[in-house]
Amino acid sequence: MSNKRNGTLYTGVTSNLQQRVYQHKHTKISSFTKQYDCKQLVYYEQFDNMLYAIAREKQIKAGSRKKKLMLIESRNPKWLDLYETIL
Repeated sequence: MSNKRNGTLYTGVTSNLQQRVYQHKHTKISSFTKQYDCKQLVYYEQFDNMLYAIAREKQIKAGSRKKKLMLIESRNPKWLDLYETIL
């Protein structure tokens, strides 16, 4: 999640991406994303196994900001909001 191109980034894991993004977009929960207005889904990965998803989340969080930006740009160079693609 992000608030704008090259802006604040949020990385998280969920078992229901549609619901979680909806919550962030409509600020249904008090969180980091609400504080920084991160309402755009700019990157996501899907896993069949939650343990793999959590491991990947930790790997991404441990990476540098530069690596995170490169990851987003590799799949979403225009930083489009991908929410509609998961509906």
